[in-house]
Amino acid sequence: MPQTHPAVETATTAAPAPPAELTLEERLTLITTEMTARLDAAAVAYEVNTAHIDIDPVDLADVVTGPIDTRPDVTGTDPLPDLYPTPVAALLQRAHHRLLTGGWCSGALVDEDGARCMLGAIRAEARGDSGLEAGAAAVLLDAIRREFGDDVDSVPSFNDAHGTGRSPIRMVGQAARLADARGL
Repeated sequence: MPQTHPAVETATTAAPAPPAELTLEERLTLITTEMTARLDAAAVAYEVNTAHIDIDPVDLADVVTGPIDTRPDVTGTDPLPDLYPTPVAALLQRAHHRLLTGGWCSGALVDEDGARCMLGAIRAEARGDSGLEAGAAAVLLDAIRREFGDDVDSVPSFNDAHGTGRSPIRMVGQAARLADARGL
């Protein structure tokens, strides 16, 4: 007698609906959850892998000793080394440094706080040498006119035309390079 198999009933089910597209917020939430789980697992692995290492506590008083002042002394006791071998270029470099450290002003050679204009810085660094001062002022005016045009009347007018010291200070630095290139 032939064996008959029981009839297999197949249930027809509908194919699952394709997943709805996630919004940006939902995707970010999923990624954040996944990354949190990964970081937690990495933290546990780190703790397990480093648990056997003996570490002595560090006393921060042995490590942190305080700030170290690496700036040149602006009081005059430790002069800025001249980067340029020529006298006018070295003078302009010192004047540039004085403007950076002592401050820049407009409308006066020196203001009540001790800040100086371009010529005030040159005069202070020339230390009474009027020939050196005149040479530095001439190179500075030439550098200014190269960048801002021949209609600039003088160094003081250029200095006083600015509300901040950014351009005047930059021009003194450029004049130092120009004087060095000219061998002055």
